[in-house]
Amino acid sequence: MENKFREKLESGQFVITAEIGPPKGTDIREMIEHIKLLADKVDALNVTDNQSSVMKYPSLGGCIEIMKAGGMPLLQMTCRDRNRLALESDLLLASRLGIQNILALTGDAVTVGDHPQAKPVFDIESVQLIDVINHLGEGVDIGDNKLEGDPQFFPQFYTGAIVTPEAEPIEPQLIKFEKKVSIGAKFFQTQAIYDLEKFKKFMDYARKFDVKIMAGIVLLVGPGMAKYMNKNVPGIIVPQYLIDELVDAGKGNGLEKGIEIAGRMIREIKQNKLADGVHIMAIGKEAMVPSILKTAGLA
Repeated sequence: MENKFREKLESGQFVITAEIGPPKGTDIREMIEHIKLLADKVDALNVTDNQSSVMKYPSLGGCIEIMKAGGMPLLQMTCRDRNRLALESDLLLASRLGIQNILALTGDAVTVGDHPQAKPVFDIESVQLIDVINHLGEGVDIGDNKLEGDPQFFPQFYTGAIVTPEAEPIEPQLIKFEKKVSIGAKFFQTQAIYDLEKFKKFMDYARKFDVKIMAGIVLLVGPGMAKYMNKNVPGIIVPQYLIDELVDAGKGNGLEKGIEIAGRMIREIKQNKLADGVHIMAIGKEAMVPSILKTAGLA
């Protein structure tokens, strides 16, 4: 099965991915609607993996639905909830199902989620998970035990990771970025960016490495959301001028203005070749992604 996401990204074309948030339960009808809406409009769809430590329908299950809809899935895997045995088993299953793209994540602390009493695992973290993926592709597990079967069926994943370009201080992010690149990460989806000048500085650094970068775009729905992220989400800073735009839009018009802002940013990123693509995170507003793409001139 060809990996059109990988082919397009590595050929230098501008790539668009979007994020699907699965439900807290087994009623996946809305998730399927969002998948069907977006499957042919973006190059790949991520499914979050218990995002923000909130228990949800699994990423693997969502990826299966993306494949059913004819889309390209991007499986998110966090190290918070599973040890290396469970992660390896899930990777073997993903490979057999035909899932080719993996985003390796360490995961948020359980204290921020809806199961604060849960025991965090963190047997390994994202850099080590990339190494696990490499081992499986070579026919061995992380303990160097041989996998059974024909080598042509060993998992061959296209592995990505995340980076936070607007983190303060930025140095720890750059250190981990280089570790992820050196261990085998091929692409990065960034956390939300809003300051394009700061992002340009990060990209001047990142362009020294043979890796693809997709700029993360989180849809703002109002000034309250922007202020909340500034106060509570490390590494995300919404500039005051954007907050002012959302305020000036007036009550009830925040979402429309947020779509305009997201589209404008994507258009500038593409026109100025600031990144290799964008990753759109609408966070519960997945139905708005086509409007964002239209505003960006990419519909």
